Amino acid sequence: MNHRIFTDREEAGWMLVERLRAEGLNGPRRGETERPLILAIPRGGVEIGAVLARGLGAELDVVLSRKLRAPQQPELALGAVSETGEVYLNQFATAMSETGEAYVAAERTRQLAEIARRRELYRAVRPPAAVAGRTVILTDDGIATGATMIAAIRTVRAAGAKWIVVAVPVGSPERLEEIRRVCDRLVCLEEPQAFWAIGQFYRDFTQVEDERVVELLSAYGRPETKWRRLAPVGG
Repeated sequence: MNHRIFTDREEAGWMLVERLRAEGLNGPRRGETERPLILAIPRGGVEIGAVLARGLGAELDVVLSRKLRAPQQPELALGAVSETGEVYLNQFATAMSETGEAYVAAERTRQLAEIARRRELYRAVRPPAAVAGRTVILTDDGIATGATMIAAIRTVRAAGAKWIVVAVPVGSPERLEEIRRVCDRLVCLEEPQAFWAIGQFYRDFTQVEDERVVELLSAYGRPETKWRRLAPVGG
């Protein structure tokens, strides 16, 4: 079965906006007075999150979780660590002989240092958004192992989110099943069986730099702009 190839994160984001609108997820739920809060996983996820914020007239912020890299395979996630330091490990991690407690502890320290660096940079332009009692839409440019998303869900749940929606353009079906069990709603445009990497579903999967994240947080992360609904570029 053929699956959609997105032109870039911008196109994927607007397709997600349309799906969220169609499913009635573009406004406050019963008993809520605020629109959903968009929380994006840096860095690629912030491009998606900015489009969601524009299309839904919502507020944008980041949630800082980082994958724990496998030994000699930095693209493979053993698990992830949240901003609070909590570690989530994928099931296969314990089967790898190289991933003892010492390795995981050292990798956790490395990734927490990167989280601290990004927090200092991003929070200079965008203080943390209020999460408690709100519907939160968590997003990224795709889900491969799901580790960083699960760490993000746990962080947001602990912060008191009322309802958690995970919205992504593409994801591994096996990992999406695990995500469904820990969030309140999952919206995913493509769930291809032949899944190797997120980038295979984008024509343009250019790496997103910190400067771009700062730019997007400055533009769409301010609470006073969260009610603006902007049309797609050129639309």
